[in-house]
Amino acid sequence: APFGSAVGGVLRGLPAASSAPPSVTPETDAHPEARAPVAPVHGPHEVHHMNADESNPSQDTASDGTGAPTRVGYVAVVGRPNAGKSTLMNAMVGEKLSIVTPKAQTTWQRVTGILSDEESQMVFLDTPGLLEVRDRMQASMLQAAHQALEEADVVLLVIDAERFKTDRDGGVLKEALELSRAPVIAGINKVDLVTPERVDALSRWAGEELDATPLAVSALTGDGVDRLLEELKHSLPAGPYLYPPDEIASEPVRFFVAEMIRETVFEQFRQEIPYSVACEIGEFRESEDPVYIQATLFADRQPQKRILIGEKGRAIRTLGQAARGKIEAFLERPVYLDLWVKVLPGWRRQPRHLRRLGFRVVDDKEGTGRKLSLI
Repeated sequence: APFGSAVGGVLRGLPAASSAPPSVTPETDAHPEARAPVAPVHGPHEVHHMNADESNPSQDTASDGTGAPTRVGYVAVVGRPNAGKSTLMNAMVGEKLSIVTPKAQTTWQRVTGILSDEESQMVFLDTPGLLEVRDRMQASMLQAAHQALEEADVVLLVIDAERFKTDRDGGVLKEALELSRAPVIAGINKVDLVTPERVDALSRWAGEELDATPLAVSALTGDGVDRLLEELKHSLPAGPYLYPPDEIASEPVRFFVAEMIRETVFEQFRQEIPYSVACEIGEFRESEDPVYIQATLFADRQPQKRILIGEKGRAIRTLGQAARGKIEAFLERPVYLDLWVKVLPGWRRQPRHLRRLGFRVVDDKEGTGRKLSLI
């Protein structure tokens, strides 16, 4: 399904006029065989970037029109890797904003999803999983989750009912929640896969150990999502809208295009390849028909580049065709995807490479004063 429209850099739920993004001069040092131009098969979306402090001019009072105050705030969606955080946020917002794969640690950076109605505006912050840090990139991922907790008006803690173990995962969640003073709602997710007794046991644990309000939910089937949204809404403070009511995301369209390409890498490759490949959008010419998009996949090592390209370029062509289909559904326009592969040695560990790829590079101590130790 289409993601909604994208105007001048921001995704909206309703169609609107678009404007082309500035072009970036492409790199020209890629090996010729790494190029994989993909002709169009068959998205009106470039996305206007609005900062969170630019409130909606039509919503200058904290009222829903009946005299009752509107409830507005940030909802940090946090939890252990592969708990279903992204699937749940997509279900709540009603659009596929965060990429989703069966593999753990698919989400690398924070993704913002916005849900507005006449009574409230919830700004969801989908975050990378709370993990044990092994390199500088994972430190950046963990810091993104920590920062969301510090900013949250409400914390939605997602617990995987099927795999969660209190002795293994409980301490990680308790430590993370120390960063926030916001009320905590524990979404006991994937309840369609476990017994009612299992759900009851996890709900009791979350209430007693985390002082959280537990609610059973299935992000996949949608069971319990409406009840969860009502609980989140009533937990928010009163205030004016932070975004126009038709806006559904704050990240630029290039971010989502790069994420769709990276999602396709996760779907089509195994072992270390998905975790060793980053994507950068070099050019995005929306004024052309088809839309011209130049994207570069950065592999950590030369052997990974060879695997991505495949014999006679078969793997990169298959990847490009699948990714292009997603982008065209997103933009609702024909797309020419010019996909390159390069090696960027040690990009997960090098601060300058991480900054180039959009990650916030953290020091050993930052923000909370907690040490982000590499194990």
